[in-house]
Amino acid sequence: MPRRVLSGVVVSDKMDKTVVVRVERRFMHPIYKKIIRRSKKFAAHDPENLCKVGDAVTIRECRPISKSKRWEVVAERA
Repeated sequence: MPRRVLSGVVVSDKMDKTVVVRVERRFMHPIYKKIIRRSKKFAAHDPENLCKVGDAVTIRECRPISKSKRWEVVAERA
């Protein structure tokens, strides 16, 4: 089964080897037909501590690394 890949923005890098990434999704409301933005935060593994707040990154699903980390940083977008 393929791993899920998401794109988002780093909102916290205070932890060691971990970043918090906010992933935003947009969808149309079924009744009002208006585009709605919803976001969710994921803890992602960053082994070299390369990502900083505000960086756009791509994260990929992986094995559980800790209680809250099930994602890893794959690439940093400019």
